[in-house]
Amino acid sequence: MIKAHRTNDSLVIRTALPAEAEIIADLHVRARSTYYPDGLPQQDIDWAEAWRGSIERPDGQVLCAVGQGRTVAIASFRTPEGAPADRVKLFQFHVDPGQWRAGIGTALHAACVEQWRADGRRTAVLDVHVDNARAQAFYARQGWVPDPENPPAEDDHHLFLRFDVRGG
Repeated sequence: MIKAHRTNDSLVIRTALPAEAEIIADLHVRARSTYYPDGLPQQDIDWAEAWRGSIERPDGQVLCAVGQGRTVAIASFRTPEGAPADRVKLFQFHVDPGQWRAGIGTALHAACVEQWRADGRRTAVLDVHVDNARAQAFYARQGWVPDPENPPAEDDHHLFLRFDVRGG
């Protein structure tokens, strides 16, 4: 578990609490809605319940960035099913669209990397929607590269990226 730490005068990054699941779900839906060209696909998912499950998962972690008393970014990660213990998958990473380009994503990413190193992780992986050019550019600036072990299928809507935790 990451200890709450202040990244500057107004941003604290800490482990999310189950009681924050609705706030996190709202941020998640707002952020995801920005990169679907026809709007967020209709899904019969209770996002608050899904996030509560992620927060309470003993083998995973959800970090949140809190600025001026509001949750402004979230990250969820864990070892993927069947993967070696030194690999971590970043399943969700969202910054409130009203807070883009304020350095919050960079600070949250740094906190993730700090936690991955503390946990002995060597490699991180993620997938990003092909229409999410903003996220692709962000990840490239952080040192993520295309995953040579997982090239995208022709009909897939995601790109697969890899990050060297030891050197990234």
